[in-house]
Amino acid sequence: MSEKALICTVCESRYPFRTSFSRCPKCNEPLELEEIGTGSIKAEAYFNIFRRYGEFFPFRERYDELDLGEGMTPLVWTPALAKKYGIGAVAFKNETANPTWSFKDRGTATALRHAKILGFSRIGTVSTGNMAASVAAFGAKAGVETTILVRSDIPSEKLNPIAIYHPRLIRVHGDYSRLYSESLRLGEELGIYFMNSDVPFRVEGSKTIAFEICEQTSFRVPDFVIVPTSAGGNIRGIEKGFREFYKVGLIARIPTIVCVQAEGCSPIVKAFEKKSLVVERFSNPHTIAHAIENPFPPSGNQVLRVLNKNSGIALAVSDEEILAAQKELAETGLFVQPASASSLAALKRLVHDGALKSNHCVVCVLTGSGLKYTSVFQHHHLAVEECDISQLKPCLSHSIS
Repeated sequence: MSEKALICTVCESRYPFRTSFSRCPKCNEPLELEEIGTGSIKAEAYFNIFRRYGEFFPFRERYDELDLGEGMTPLVWTPALAKKYGIGAVAFKNETANPTWSFKDRGTATALRHAKILGFSRIGTVSTGNMAASVAAFGAKAGVETTILVRSDIPSEKLNPIAIYHPRLIRVHGDYSRLYSESLRLGEELGIYFMNSDVPFRVEGSKTIAFEICEQTSFRVPDFVIVPTSAGGNIRGIEKGFREFYKVGLIARIPTIVCVQAEGCSPIVKAFEKKSLVVERFSNPHTIAHAIENPFPPSGNQVLRVLNKNSGIALAVSDEEILAAQKELAETGLFVQPASASSLAALKRLVHDGALKSNHCVVCVLTGSGLKYTSVFQHHHLAVEECDISQLKPCLSHSIS
């Protein structure tokens, strides 16, 4: 197979696959790997996404020693919710089943392979949550020097799950919004592969979410796929995955992609509603869904282009809707971050607006585990009973239902 190029998502300038920069030097928009238009699934390699979907990646190097068991997460069907909301089927792509409990592991594992191919011995990222923990964990597995840059006010609840992997962890004072571009610039200069939120090979990792959904629905793809969106890399990857399977003839259509953000930080939705092609910085962001609290998403413009090209949807939900959805998901056995719960909140909004019909199948992507953000418990009314052992029988004799 000829080596694929990295292509600017705006001006379509082409750059070699074996380059480490992630944005077009001409227009500063994100690069994306050229579409892979031929390939097949290796069904015998069930537990390894790089073997199973190997023909849809641009490299043939295995690097199995880097794996932590990422990908191949369950698709959880919820007939009760489908009945409740009057639609055909509702399923949740449970990305909390990844090694560090979030979808970020797919992109980290893919970008780490690219870093290895290019000969990097140092990796890093800018993050205060899921991506930081993911890169720290995979860096530890690979035995490479790993640098994590975090904002100076990060709470210990988020800091310790990163620090436990013993990366070089640096609190950075000053304008945190500059860190994304500054880290990429310094990475090029100092030989550090910064696998930030929407670098091309993180997007390549996310497309395996779409591949798995196709297989888990027997290639009868859902009508809607709802994706909580922050920087924009994950939703881009999911759309690209469906696009590549469509191109090779594995699926008959591409589902409607729904971008959901929190009302307290919704720059992509604001631009979409104004029919703008350019995302503006969101002023005074504040939401309980910290994992999607990105006021100036680096892939925001490309997400708008993807949504407009494919008749996608963008909507914002309130913190109250997110907390209600988190509670509802927990009652089905799925405890997720507030950001993840925004996908169910979006489904409920679409039902209310009449966009979802009785024959529609909807997949919501659950991006990260609720165990990563336990301070959210204070927003829920959680009950605990007490009973002396001598009174246990009468206590158990009455039902709470």
